[in-house]
Amino acid sequence: QVQLVESGGGLVEAGGSLRLACAASARTFSSYAMGWFRQAPGKEREFVAAINWNGADPLYVGSVKGRFTISRDNAKNTVYLQMNSLKPEDTAVYYCAAGSYGATYERSLYDAWGQGTQVTVSS
Repeated sequence: QVQLVESGGGLVEAGGSLRLACAASARTFSSYAMGWFRQAPGKEREFVAAINWNGADPLYVGSVKGRFTISRDNAKNTVYLQMNSLKPEDTAVYYCAAGSYGATYERSLYDAWGQGTQVTVSS
């Protein structure tokens, strides 16, 4: 099973940017759809963005459209989440996930999860 490790989280002021990365262990990385989710304290884990194995048809939750961009580099077994114009409400632990179903909002269709990386946006 694929193993995932996120990096790139940190503390940033509102309006700033961060780039998260998720490195995957599997040689079959290029066959997986990849997703980013986030969980704020006291809240459910929510979908943020997803991308298919070939980078096509990225999906975004409405609150991040136009600010976040998901991308992947299959040669490096890595998926990225570029986050611009960050807001305090983006503060959460961000998780990447891998799934065989295809890019989807549905959390249960992802087979593997990383340990998460904290993103804190100060006002």
